[in-house]
This record gives sequence, structure tokens and C-alpha cells, in this order.
Amino acid sequence: MAESSARARRRDYSMFDAELSGAVLNLSLLRRLLRWMKPYRVTFGVSAILILLASTLQVLQPVIISVVVIDHIIRQETETLAPDLGMVELNDYLSGLLDVHPLLAACLLFAIVYIGWAVTGHAHRMTLISSVINGLRDLRQDLFRHLETRPSSFYDRVAVGRVMTRVTNDVEALYELLRGIGTLIGEFVPFFVALTIMLAIDVHLTLILLLVLPVMGSVTYFFRQATRQLFRLVRMSVSSLNQYMQENLAGLQVVQLSDRQAENLSRYTSINEENRRWELKSARLETLYGAFTDSMAHIALGVIIWYGGGEMVQGNMSLGGVILFTRFIDMLFHPIVVLGEQTNILFRAMASGERIFQALDWDEKIHEPSDPVTLPERLRGEVRFEHLDFGYDEDVRILHDVTFTIEPGEKLAIVGPTGSGKSTMIRLLGRFYDFDDGQIFLDGIDLNRIHTRDLRRRIGVVLQDFHIFSGTIYENIALGDPRITREMAIEAARRVNAHGFISTLPKGYDTELSERGQNLSQGQRQLLAFARVLAADPEILVLDEATASIDTETELLIQDALRKLTEGRTSILIAHRLQTIQEASRVLVLQNGRVEELGTHEELLAAGGLYHTLHSLQFQSEREQTD
Repeated sequence: MAESSARARRRDYSMFDAELSGAVLNLSLLRRLLRWMKPYRVTFGVSAILILLASTLQVLQPVIISVVVIDHIIRQETETLAPDLGMVELNDYLSGLLDVHPLLAACLLFAIVYIGWAVTGHAHRMTLISSVINGLRDLRQDLFRHLETRPSSFYDRVAVGRVMTRVTNDVEALYELLRGIGTLIGEFVPFFVALTIMLAIDVHLTLILLLVLPVMGSVTYFFRQATRQLFRLVRMSVSSLNQYMQENLAGLQVVQLSDRQAENLSRYTSINEENRRWELKSARLETLYGAFTDSMAHIALGVIIWYGGGEMVQGNMSLGGVILFTRFIDMLFHPIVVLGEQTNILFRAMASGERIFQALDWDEKIHEPSDPVTLPERLRGEVRFEHLDFGYDEDVRILHDVTFTIEPGEKLAIVGPTGSGKSTMIRLLGRFYDFDDGQIFLDGIDLNRIHTRDLRRRIGVVLQDFHIFSGTIYENIALGDPRITREMAIEAARRVNAHGFISTLPKGYDTELSERGQNLSQGQRQLLAFARVLAADPEILVLDEATASIDTETELLIQDALRKLTEGRTSILIAHRLQTIQEASRVLVLQNGRVEELGTHEELLAAGGLYHTLHSLQFQSEREQTD
């Protein structure tokens, strides 16, 4: 376990800030991505059949106009007919069956083919999109589940905005890629059918037109190479925008209190301007490329009119054949353009796929015992730290040889200057970080032998900044725990004096709370926090200065709730307020990560050490505030 913890500290977290460029075509990544599409392979198969059918019907439309209508019906040519794919015979059969003029039959046949093409094309798109969306929904869910189980050490070093980009923008890029694959299939089926018909009509003209394809392919390749770096810079700037926006909105109150709106806007404008610059350069190159492809199509059209017109005069081609060539130009060249566009999407998607699987493959996690201890139904609540050393970074220690014992049912207050290691001890007790040097015991059981899921059910934590989730009052008390019924939640709220204010809300326990519970006061949020912990009924209680920032009106309610909450439980009070400290059985004084003093309030005052100094400073501060 020591090796795994050291390895975790040596991890290269910078890769989450680095922007990956992506390979042009990473087949292993594509194969891995298709694993999420596998459950929907039937709808993918249906979509493939539909696109083949739609592509065939797309080719038949110009054949009906050029060969059936112009050559067969209007010009009544028989010897110079271009390949008709059976449409001439079908039109004659339809004309005889309905006893109508062949031209009317051709109109009806064209309408049937067109409607069939529209219906099958729409059905193809819907089945394809449905399959892709379902597969990416599963991928996004797996990604969320994986990121939610990463330890606190991961989020200490990786910006949340970068992680959010992987769940949102990068998954969306994969959607565009998979949808684009269906588009390419729909483009290249008509390409090969049209090419076959053109070769059958006139090999020389077809070969002349095919000379354009290498030119377009080469220009497309060099264009995409030139823009590849631009696309990477665009994504980097978008990620920076997301990260800066998230940081500022998360700390909006601090921004407004310090009147930093103008400065923050200036910094955001700078990042936004950088994004605009790269986006504009990309758009200019895209526009230039679009103008080139349009020019090549028009040149090809001129070649058909010049060469095909001469062949028609000499009787080697029919008028319908020349017109069919002009209609097939788009089917011949457009796939190359689409392929170029999809290459752009491919660049983005490969990089997005790398980022997504980089996150999914990030195996950092809290060590779990291979054979975890089964805890008794109810713990006594003894907590023992033995020679514990810990540092978030390998070379910087926060705690040094911390050793002490909390007896079952005891209230221990932990005090000390800022940065002395108080919160670090609580994080280790909850196993939010692995530790190798020293041990923590719960009722004599080494914490490293207890599964974190079982351990955290036995420890209730109330922080200063109580986190409210979107949902109702009841949902914020129960937190999805099926063991906590509505009646249990109400009883817990009643015992900690939260039931009174909850009952005055419009919908009581079904009242929806706003983001971070901004429609509740600080005192009400604290009472709700107490109700949440009491409903879970843990044996160990941790209060991280839970009585700070409380309005005077609810002070008595808070103190009464605290007494009920700590009754019969081992309680650890990270405290600064005198009243909280004096109610503790003993006081542990930390300084620079070491246990400086340990004893009762009276014993430590009499000793005249660090606790006496801290107490005197706080007493003087509170007396000045009272005066």
C-alpha cells in the first residue's frame, strides 16, 4: 500500500491541463468507443440498410430525368441510351398498367422514388442518431460514475473546469464523429454507383473528371494539416473559458464583495479574445477551402459541357447522358468535400476520445482492503491515532507523529492555529486520503482494514459550508439512503429544532431548495445539516466549527440541537468559539501538525502553554466585540 500511495503522489496531473492533438485515425480508440455502441448494434444495422436504400434511390432520380424522360420519352432514342438501371422498362410497365402517357408515368415514378428517398433517408438519420445518443448517454454515465469515485487528492490537483469539459464538450465531439460516419456512408454509396454509370456512358470523359479528384484530395489533405494546430488551439481556448467561468461563478459572492467584476471581466475578455482570434483564423481557412472546392466543381461542369457537347454532336453521347453527367458531378465531388469536413471532426473527436479515455483510465483511488472487516451493528466509538505522519505532497509533511485516543462517547475539541492540521486529521479519519505512516483505529480496528463505504456510514460530518443539493428538504436530509424514511427524516428535524422553520415553508419537506440552498439562512442550513447527520445516526460525529457564522436569533436553537446531536456519540469538535471548547470533555491543541497539549479546559489553562495563549487572545477579542 505504501508503494501505491507514493505512486499516486508522483502521478502526472499536468496531462489534464495539456491539450491532446489526437491521432488522425486511432483504430484502437474507435474500437473501444464502439463497445458503448454494441448494445444498439441492431438499430445500427437497420440504419446501414436504410442508408444503402436511400443512396440507391438518390441515384435513380437523375437517371429517371435524364435517361427515361429526355432520351427515352422526349427524344425517343434507343441506341444511345445510357444505363437506366431498369427504369425505362419499369416506366413502360407503369404506363401500361395505369393506361397513362409515359411522361405522366415518369412523373409518378419520380415522385415515388423521391418520396422513398426522403422517407428512408429520414429513417436512417433517426435510427443512427438514436443509436449514437443512447451509446453516448451510457458513456457519459460511466464517465460521471468514474469521476465521482476519484479521491479528494485527484481534485486537489485537477481543475474542475477541465473535468467538466470531458463530460460535456468532448462527449459532444464524439457524437459529431459517429453521426458523421453515417453521413460518409450516405455520400460514398452514390459516389460508386454514379462512377459506374459514368464509366458505362463515356470512359474518356469520366477519366478526365477523375483527374480532379487527386487535386481535390491533395488540397484537402494539406488544408487539414494546416488547420490541425488551429483546431487544437481553439479547443484549448474553449477549455480555458469554461474553467475561468466556473471559477468565477463558484466564487461569485467573493467577486462581488471585493468589487472585482471589472477586473475579472477584463481577464475573461482576454481569454475570449484569444478564442475569437483562433476561431476567426479557422473560419477564414474554411472559407478559402470552400471557395476552392466550388471552383473545381464549376470547372468540371465546364469540361462536361465542352466535351460532352462535342460527343453529342458526333452521335457518341445522348443529351440525357450529358445531363446525367452534370447531375452526377455533385455525387462525384461532394464526398471528397464531406470527407475533408469529417477529417476536421475526426481530429477533434480523436483528441476528445483520448481525453475521455484518459479520464476513464485514471485509476487513482482510495485503497480498499481485499478482505474488509465486517463492522458490528453498533460501534462503541473509540478513536485512536498512533504515530500518524501525513503530507499531501511527498516532501511536505502536514502531520507529525500524531498520537492520542478518544474514548467512546467523549467530546474532544481540537484547536490550533490555521494550518496546524486540524481538517487534515478529519479527512484522514474519513479515509479521503490514503496514509502509510502511522495508524488510525476505530474500536481497535485498523481503518485500512475497513471498506470506505462502511466506514463513512459510521461517521457524520457537519462542515461550516454545508452543501445543499438540488432537490427537496426531505431529499437533502435522506440523501437517497433507502434506510431513512420520511418519518425518520421528520423526527430527526424535530429533534434538532429544524422542524419549526421547515413547517413554515410553502411545501414543507417537499420545498425545492435553490442552488446551494440560497433560499435558507445560514442558521437554517446548519439545522438542516444537523438533521441530515442525526437521520443517518452515525456513531462518530465531526463538527468542523459547525456553529460559526450563526445569526443570533437561532443561537439557542443551534446549541440545543448540538447537545442532542452529540448525546451518546463520540464527538470531535474543530472549534474556535469558547463555548464550544468549554463544553468538550478534553481539548487537543495542534501546532505545526504536532500534538502540543492534551487535557481538560481547566488543566490546559493552568498549564499556561499554547492553549492558554490562544484562550487569552480569543477571550480578549470577544470582550472587545462585546464592548
